[in-house]
Amino acid sequence: MGVLIPYVTSWIIDRGIMAGNMPDVIKYGVVMLVIALFSLAFGILAGRNAAEASSGFAYNLREAMYRNIQTFSFSNIDRFSTASLVTRMTTDVSNLQNAYQMLLRVSVRAPLMLISSIVMCFFIHASVSWIFVVALAVLAVVLWSIISRAVKLFAQVFERYDELNNSVQENVQAIRVVKAFVREEYEKKRFGHAADGLYRLFVKTESLMAINHPVMMLVVYGCIMALSWWGAQYVVAGDLTTGQLTSLFSYVMNILMSLMMLSMIFVTLTMSAASGKRIVEVIEERPDLTNPADAVALVADGSIDFRNVSFSYNGDIDGDGIIDYAISDINLHIDAGETIGIIGGTGSGKTTLASLISRLYDATVGSVEVGGIDVSRYDMDILRANVATVLQKNVLFTGTVLDNLRWGRPDATLEECREACRLAAADDFVEQMPQGYDTVLEQGGANLSGGQRQRLCIARALLRRPKVLILDDSTSACDNATDARIRRAFAAGIPGTTTIIIAQRVQSVSSAHRIVVMEGGRIVGVGSHDELLASCPIYKEIYDIQMQDTSDFDAPQPQ
Repeated sequence: MGVLIPYVTSWIIDRGIMAGNMPDVIKYGVVMLVIALFSLAFGILAGRNAAEASSGFAYNLREAMYRNIQTFSFSNIDRFSTASLVTRMTTDVSNLQNAYQMLLRVSVRAPLMLISSIVMCFFIHASVSWIFVVALAVLAVVLWSIISRAVKLFAQVFERYDELNNSVQENVQAIRVVKAFVREEYEKKRFGHAADGLYRLFVKTESLMAINHPVMMLVVYGCIMALSWWGAQYVVAGDLTTGQLTSLFSYVMNILMSLMMLSMIFVTLTMSAASGKRIVEVIEERPDLTNPADAVALVADGSIDFRNVSFSYNGDIDGDGIIDYAISDINLHIDAGETIGIIGGTGSGKTTLASLISRLYDATVGSVEVGGIDVSRYDMDILRANVATVLQKNVLFTGTVLDNLRWGRPDATLEECREACRLAAADDFVEQMPQGYDTVLEQGGANLSGGQRQRLCIARALLRRPKVLILDDSTSACDNATDARIRRAFAAGIPGTTTIIIAQRVQSVSSAHRIVVMEGGRIVGVGSHDELLASCPIYKEIYDIQMQDTSDFDAPQPQ
């Protein structure tokens, strides 16, 4: 419709105004008005449909990313930072959504308008129209040179976005620590550095893209000057009418608008290309851990066997080309229903060892068996439903206490939740809360103490009725009395469950059937509390340090 308007304008001028024929002026004016109304209606429909389609496209992208992220193993997640995943699902998807909406509306309209306007120019006067072909060739070369450089810069821009989001995320999550250590100014400078780096890179990129517009305007107005010069000569010679020259000027403006829209497409596509690559990385990432073809769907019991197990995170290799194992040469058998304590210094491999039981990672060397079957042969949902892990860093979600407990088992009754809380020594403080089990917890359980969060997480795990329960330093925030109460409740309440207690305190593991002592990723001692005191120097040293009287720690120590 827009292409027809300048042509009808030439009829009004040549057949109406120049001929002094007022009825033709009115007739062609009405035709122009009808064409303009059609153009308006089609434009409104195009905008509405493009908005709906682009929003649906963004929804599909976010859902595809989120669904795939849920299948990631820990090693997959290690490849992407949390801040990076948030940026990809928000900023990157928004960039693609805007690009898609623009493409739906502009990528059809602009090329058709451009081609149709040039065709109409050739239809009116072929000799003059070659001016536009030459101009388009010049613009194509300039645009290509700009875009080829800008794509690389936009890729760096989104890496800076990740750094900025990481700074914000860490600061917000650790705001209490920041204030406790009066580090607000440091965090401001850190954020300012990340924001300044993003600002400078964006300025560099946008400055490069901004060259596109003045070059385009220079070429277009050059076309207008050339058209004025040669067009006037053809009018004088009688080869071109005044109305046709006027319509040619209108088509020049149509071409200008089409080129402006196309340049916007190139800018948007250049920016969204980097976003698209980052989104594709997440969608096409395949989980490192998958279910076998004939997955075992039943865990017979809670027995555990480590057979010559060694493990390295992502195949870490040291400077000499040797694999740097987090744990090495682990051989250990645990009977069903046995309580095992694991103790050792920071970095000794305690948590890594426990992570292999529920197949959060696969052993690099050797095998791990639960219920007499290699964990790699189980359906992972079945395995993890039977191996419950309570981490030291506990995560609670916004919702009621009951909602959080039922993460362990959605169909659990209120009485079952109360029993789990009793075993986890959480029943006393939950009953004292304003609405009891219906009390709403803030994000992350911010309205609870550290020990209370740990006990609720233990209760949540117990509701799954697991065959194996792993407590990864999950009573570290509890006082000694509460810790002892939990251990006594476990002994009486879940006697058939294999319990693995990872702890820093000897007191937390002293009553276990056996204690595993780890050092440097290896097992250096296995036995009861009394046996290890007699046979394991590392365990005895830990015990002596923790049990000694520290009330007079300033007193001179014997040499």
